Amino acid sequence: MIKLVEFLIRDPALTHEEFKTYWLETHTPIASALPGVHKYTTSLPTSPEHAAYDGVLELYFEDMEALSAAFDSQVGEETMTDAAEFIQVGAGPRMIVEENVQVDKKPN
Repeated sequence: MIKLVEFLIRDPALTHEEFKTYWLETHTPIASALPGVHKYTTSLPTSPEHAAYDGVLELYFEDMEALSAAFDSQVGEETMTDAAEFIQVGAGPRMIVEENVQVDKKPN
């Protein structure tokens, strides 16, 4: 499984709350439709005023070909166009990793 991890920096014209609302309510339905995506997670800091980044994005794909195809698609183009509405695209660190789960305990 390949995972794209990106630390997001909001558009400076938005408050953290505006960023959060846009990301979760407007952008997530668009990005969730990326072809080949297996899992899409959003993480927000518990203390945004003390965080270096406004959020963490994780997108899971079967392999690198699926990741590339997703962003080469029409939905991928729409996702990136919409991302520019609320984040500084490319401003935060980004990694493409192969995830290896060491522990995965589910709460009771």
